[in-house]
Amino acid sequence: MTETQLLRKRGRKCGQFLALIAVAGAVVLVAIGARSRFYAQSSSLGLFEEHKDVGEAPRAGSAEYDQSRAEYRVRGGGANMWDNVDAFHYLYKRMSGDMTLTAGVRLLGQGTQQHRKAGWVIRQSLDPDSAYVSAVVHGDGLTSMQYRVEKGETTQEIRSALSNPRTLRLERRGDTFTLRAAMEGGEFQGSEPVTVELKDPVYVGLVVCSHDVGELERAVFTKVSITASAPEVEEDSDVESKLEIISPDGKDRRIVYQAARHFEAPNWSRDGKFLIFNSDGRIYRLPVEGGEPEVLDTGFAIRCNNDHGFSPDGSLLALSHSPENGSLVYVMPMAGGRPRRVVDRAPAYWHGWSPDGKTLAYVAERNSNFDIYTVPVEGGAETRLTDAPGLDDGPDYTPDGKYIYFNSERTGSMKIWRMKPNGGAQEQVTRQPTGYADWFPHPSPDGKWLVFLSYDESVKGHPPNKHVKLRIMPLAGGKPRILTALFGGQGTINVPSWSPDSKHLAFVSYRLLGE
Repeated sequence: MTETQLLRKRGRKCGQFLALIAVAGAVVLVAIGARSRFYAQSSSLGLFEEHKDVGEAPRAGSAEYDQSRAEYRVRGGGANMWDNVDAFHYLYKRMSGDMTLTAGVRLLGQGTQQHRKAGWVIRQSLDPDSAYVSAVVHGDGLTSMQYRVEKGETTQEIRSALSNPRTLRLERRGDTFTLRAAMEGGEFQGSEPVTVELKDPVYVGLVVCSHDVGELERAVFTKVSITASAPEVEEDSDVESKLEIISPDGKDRRIVYQAARHFEAPNWSRDGKFLIFNSDGRIYRLPVEGGEPEVLDTGFAIRCNNDHGFSPDGSLLALSHSPENGSLVYVMPMAGGRPRRVVDRAPAYWHGWSPDGKTLAYVAERNSNFDIYTVPVEGGAETRLTDAPGLDDGPDYTPDGKYIYFNSERTGSMKIWRMKPNGGAQEQVTRQPTGYADWFPHPSPDGKWLVFLSYDESVKGHPPNKHVKLRIMPLAGGKPRILTALFGGQGTINVPSWSPDSKHLAFVSYRLLGE
């Protein structure tokens, strides 16, 4: 709802490179600029401190370090590392800060399950349902970064393009994690990064899971190294923005476009062929398969903010543009052209379009209070739908037109609400206490899902540069679950961004540069 916000340079210089080389023996020194850290090592476990079975493992695992060969041999059981709970054998130590974990990984024997796995894991705790991020190779060669964003949540996955690589690398930079893999003698290939908030210290180590409670599987890890490093710095920009899409189950997530500049608020065209977003006051159009965005002709409207979207038939685009007296709502041809003003009083910010294409829903400040209004597409008198004290925001229609979902702080913290299109039967959807402040609800076109943006409950407004979560729940009701965690907030999903077939959702994530 706010104007486009440009991020400022932090102006902080990065620290020197830190290095921890995996050498068996008493002590390893890590240099951090002018500071140092020492990691004590056990002669029997090399770089690591302990090993144990995590979760239910009827057959006990084991771990040993062969100093003469510089090899770690781990034996593990357990039913799986997936869904809401894990079971595996873990060789680990406690660590803090940024790190890069590298090892050659080789599963031994034929195995009984194709999804037996071995690799690196960084965990918040040793609880079976702990938040974690792993880089693992499976018995059938599948290589992936698997992660659980919060304790007890469902595991998600990003797959590598490589099958059965020789070397796995897991990088942690703050709350951002990246998998890199390499074939024998080849270059490392990186995955899309994920955001998982893990508080220091964390558990770091090597794992083996048999995927069969009656079996123990074995893996050998070679050239194992743990390297600590300061965040990479790029001096030529303030922020990197990534336009991503994700499936409702969280399993298919990929980057469509990224650039070292600030852009926000994606919409999906009604024919499913392209996406639009705003940046520096202009609207850009981008093919869904990727490429270079092009500026959409919006006539005089060159101070567009992040509130825009397509009509149900795809012929028109609603947008919010700010002339000198504040933001107003306009409509224009989808392919470009001169906008026509629909709302006369500023400020007003578009958010939803009725399924019959006749009505616009928007947020407007009147008499020092933000409420939700509707107006005919052709213009005319506005209708006020909410009148509760405090902010009401983000209205979006259900595909059958029976409800408008919105967010409101009327009960003390920002939560999702819904009402009938005439403003009647207003009822709360997400409840207290949850620890979240919920914004910008968007029903899926097939009527099955509701997705929304969640900040920590302590955050006021919808600012940029925050650790946030996209949460999803059945539109018919039920418990929300975390779809993904990311660094974002303002500009991530301000407006409707479902694909027309409801198979994907578009959003924007960010990474600050120069820190």
